[in-house]
Amino acid sequence: MEDIESREDVRILVEKFYEKIRQNDEIGHFFNETITDWEAHLEKLTDFWESNLFFKSTFTGNPKRAHIKVDQAFGEKITNYHFGIWMNLWFETIDELYSGEIAHRAKTNARKMSVHLFLGIYKARSK
Repeated sequence: MEDIESREDVRILVEKFYEKIRQNDEIGHFFNETITDWEAHLEKLTDFWESNLFFKSTFTGNPKRAHIKVDQAFGEKITNYHFGIWMNLWFETIDELYSGEIAHRAKTNARKMSVHLFLGIYKARSK
């Protein structure tokens, strides 16, 4: 199995991963009810992960702010459990497609980001 080596590899990973997310009974609704233009969203996520994995400056945006808005739209109901499902699907998808240093970095960075994003959500809550 090859490692993640290019933007196209990142795009494949992002597309396969979000196919799983959209079908997931426990977290799919957060995405399916929020995202109206999936093609644009997948492009933005490809930019994000390309920037994150290959240290390129293709991504612009504020993931923490975006996640806080989603949590608020869903009545502040996103939990660490939901992030755990996200992480399990992310790791599963990487393991199905890739192996190597960059694949490992994608897992490590996602783990760190999930903690950072959830803490940001939690701090922003009204309760």
